[in-house]
Amino acid sequence: MLSRPKPGESEMDLLRFQSQFLAAGAAPAVQLVKKGNRGGSDANSDRPTLQDHRDVVMLDNLPDLPPALVPSPPKRARSSPCHPLPEDEDPEEKLRRHDQHITAVLTKIIERDTSSVTVNLPMPSGVAFPAVFHRSRDTQGKSATSGKRSIFAQEIAARRIAEARVPSVGEVVPNLGPPEGAVTCETPTPRDQGCQLPGSSHSFQGPNLVTGKGLRDQEAEQEAQTIHEENIARLQAMAPEEILQEQQRLLAQLDPSLVAFLRSHSRTQEQTGEKASEEQRPGGPSANVTKEKPLMSAFASEPRKGDKLEPEAPALALPMTPQKEWLHMDTVELEKLHWTQDLPPLRRQQTQERMQARFSLQGELLAPDVDLPTHLGLHHHGEEAERAGYSLQELFHLTRSQVSQQRALALHVLAQVISRAQAGEFGDRLAGSVLSLLLDAGFLFLLRFSLDDRVDGVIAAAIRALRALLVAPGDEELLDSTFSWYHGALTFPLMPSQEDKEDEDEDEERPAEKAKRKSPEEESRPPPDLARHDVIKGLLATSLLPRLRYLLEVTYPGPAVVLDILAVLIRLARHSLESATRVLECPRLIETIVREFLPTSWSPVGAGPTPSLYKVPCATAMKLLRVLASAGRNIAARLLSSFDLRSCLCRFIAEAPQELALPPEEAETLSTEALRLWAVAASYGQGGDLYRELYPVLMRALQVVPQELSTHPPQPLSMQRIAALLTLLTQLTLAAGSTPAEAISDSAEASLSATPSLVTWTQVSGLQPLVEPCLRQTLKLLSRPEMWRAVGPVPVACLLFLGAYYQAWSQQPSSCPEDWLQDMERLSEELLLPLLSQPTLGGLWDSLRPCSPLCNPLSCAPAPEAPPSLVSLGCSGGCPSLSLAGSASPFPFLTALLSLLNTLAQIHKGLCGQLAAILAAPGLQNYFLQCVAPGAAPHLTPFSAWALRHEYHLQYLALALAQKAAALQLLPAPHAALHHGMALALLSRLLPGSEHLAHELLLSCVFRLELLPCLCPWSVTQCLPKTTWPSFSSTSGPWLLVRSVHIGLPAGVCCRKRGCWQMRVSGSTSSTISFPIPHSQRALSSILSCPLCVSTTSRD
Repeated sequence: MLSRPKPGESEMDLLRFQSQFLAAGAAPAVQLVKKGNRGGSDANSDRPTLQDHRDVVMLDNLPDLPPALVPSPPKRARSSPCHPLPEDEDPEEKLRRHDQHITAVLTKIIERDTSSVTVNLPMPSGVAFPAVFHRSRDTQGKSATSGKRSIFAQEIAARRIAEARVPSVGEVVPNLGPPEGAVTCETPTPRDQGCQLPGSSHSFQGPNLVTGKGLRDQEAEQEAQTIHEENIARLQAMAPEEILQEQQRLLAQLDPSLVAFLRSHSRTQEQTGEKASEEQRPGGPSANVTKEKPLMSAFASEPRKGDKLEPEAPALALPMTPQKEWLHMDTVELEKLHWTQDLPPLRRQQTQERMQARFSLQGELLAPDVDLPTHLGLHHHGEEAERAGYSLQELFHLTRSQVSQQRALALHVLAQVISRAQAGEFGDRLAGSVLSLLLDAGFLFLLRFSLDDRVDGVIAAAIRALRALLVAPGDEELLDSTFSWYHGALTFPLMPSQEDKEDEDEDEERPAEKAKRKSPEEESRPPPDLARHDVIKGLLATSLLPRLRYLLEVTYPGPAVVLDILAVLIRLARHSLESATRVLECPRLIETIVREFLPTSWSPVGAGPTPSLYKVPCATAMKLLRVLASAGRNIAARLLSSFDLRSCLCRFIAEAPQELALPPEEAETLSTEALRLWAVAASYGQGGDLYRELYPVLMRALQVVPQELSTHPPQPLSMQRIAALLTLLTQLTLAAGSTPAEAISDSAEASLSATPSLVTWTQVSGLQPLVEPCLRQTLKLLSRPEMWRAVGPVPVACLLFLGAYYQAWSQQPSSCPEDWLQDMERLSEELLLPLLSQPTLGGLWDSLRPCSPLCNPLSCAPAPEAPPSLVSLGCSGGCPSLSLAGSASPFPFLTALLSLLNTLAQIHKGLCGQLAAILAAPGLQNYFLQCVAPGAAPHLTPFSAWALRHEYHLQYLALALAQKAAALQLLPAPHAALHHGMALALLSRLLPGSEHLAHELLLSCVFRLELLPCLCPWSVTQCLPKTTWPSFSSTSGPWLLVRSVHIGLPAGVCCRKRGCWQMRVSGSTSSTISFPIPHSQRALSSILSCPLCVSTTSRD
């Protein structure tokens, strides 16, 4: 057995192994089969297998030198197995023989004889090399015929024309043409007159297709005419039948589109010839009279010193004469000076056709027929040059200009247009929404690209435009002014509705795609798709926060840019909890803002514009932290612990606004925002340790409040600061009276460890004697509407504080009930009952209907500029006076008053009857009647959702007080049916986020027997309609209360005392359920056998 080669053996060993293998004659391990055909055919299948022919390597006869490189013989085409070619036949010759295409004719090209053609030598010059072409040469003489060609192309054309006019060397006959200015008339030559086929109406005066293009100018026409004459001679020698036969053959071979093109070209030439012949007739128009002008060569066109522009050279009437001394005016190009001409006359619109909107540099919409002077810079050489202003398309084009000033100007104008559109200045003068049009055109990402610009002016303009797009100034003023309202500090997310987004996705996606899409990850979606549904999410996906942090941390922009960036961050934080978290977690963003714009020590800043906001306290930065803290308890805790906000709060609250080395308005606003931030933290049970440190400061501030309220007129910023102070004390009081379990108000954050409040009741028990005088002083201004509107937030905050104070006092286990009961009676007798008897309070109740969005659905109409992907309250133009958020609105004061009355009635049962007299106000009854009456519901918009939330708070507090009053009476209240209908109407109108109100209504009002209308046959209320609960259903359907059944009761006694009710499912037989009502349980929902609450109860 032969051994295999081993590592280290040489080639000689391999040859020795080969010799041994051949000598042994053993069968090879691999059988080699050589086939002659690669195509897989079996033409050579009968050929024996080449098994005996083995490849043997021999090294004995190898030469010492490598062989010479010799080119391989030419390869011939391999024939197909089915159609073998003869050995002596060339495939190319066979292909040429069978080719019948038109290319067989076109390839037979015969070169023409050039022996008799005259050769023109180049024009001699006196220099060794040709002169170099320079742009400074005068081209005025050729401007009329140059068209839009460049100067270089014009010079080349002039040079060729000059060379064509130079006579040849062999010519000795001078040019005897007519002199300059002579009248010339062209007549057809006999050669052209005879070019007409016999029996044909077509005359061939010249070539139609062959033009000689590509040849030299002097040879093109001559060569084309020679070819034309040869074609005519060939056609004249053929018979008409032969011509028709050749025509049919060509039509069969040529492409039909090419034939149509040739025929149309021929017809055009015929029409041109007929028109020229008509003009040359004696009775027709005047003959063509041309005045020849001498053509100057390229070398003769050089300007001379002292030469002036010829008056006939410019074809344009320019308002000035260009001078060579002007910069870059060495060569005058008249084609590029069209824009210096006078504007064409303004076209007056004769029809109702829509025209393109144009805006001024201040964003104002210009009328289509307005005629403005040109020095305003609103005219340009674009489309509709006679109209002033810039269209949105032109502004978009300018934003990508290479000139930074144009980019900044375009962004500035777009920002002005957006601001005016949001303010409603355009009205119905524009078709469609400006914001929707800009967002659909990609304006959002255009701003994002502009933020990456290298020019500071462009970045500032982009930030300004981004603020104009995202931030509505009226929205921020509205949310800030309502911070001290009842539940006004709660966050109101400004994000698109998820239902609208899902509906839009369902409309766009196919059923198969909807089945695949279970829960798509928003991180994987591109920013344009996110921005189409939510602008804020689309912006956050473009790394906007790191870019804004870079601008604040590295570039150190001016004060206006800093305020714009902070305003944009506030809008991002108001979007949702997710957006606020991303703002908080952006690396070094909040740290930079706290370090640069909330320092604890700074140089004094006087009144007037500030050159830089760095190292100077900024109220907008404090507001950003307050909005972030309002998003959630966790964010507030991280702000207080990670960024040392306690020292900032102590610094800006310890000193009065007048003592801060800042402008007066900035100091007031900064102090107000610091108090609001502390109030938000206190609502979570945080920041209580600051109360012990700043207790003397807060007491001193409370003592100064009556003095500030007595100033005439009251300052709005001071009133906002006082209201923020009272709101802070309210939250601290609630934190002192609540247990750790009650401190957790957000169920979503219940997993967080609740830290017990560091504020005790003894620390806040002395606040009430200081706040009550402030309330008394403000109530004296109730009869003076101007003063009452000026101090509006202060009495609201005082009433809310008193309600929180008595609620916390009643929860203290160490306090004596007699003390707070007597204090409530004193407050009721001295302050509340006189207030309820004032006629001016009745005027506030009467103002409910004019200011109610529920009673005035048209007041909640959507704003004209309200794209669904960018949520806004639509308060850019301010709220009307008679609206829920207007200056004359009674809702904040009456809501706070009802909250205080409910607290007192809940604690002191004896005061319930006296305090419930407020429910008998005619204004309130009329308001409830209109709310219960069927009517159009207000359109659900972000503003209406915000306003209805505050209106529903007032309705719920009034119903809760009515329920407390009815629970203490044996006979039904006179307005029980109205209150019960109002409770049902309110329950059906509650919006998402008010689930706690629905729970309270179900427990207190909806199923309370005291508020249910009595339907006994002996009752005076038997004519009332059936009471239904369409919002509640069991397993069988909605339950209807048909009538009450008396069982074993004497005549004339109402069965309400016994509690026998007959219930039935809609559409089924009725069944009677009898149960006694204990005195302690008067709510129908508290009885286990109630079929409305227990679906498993038997109904027979």
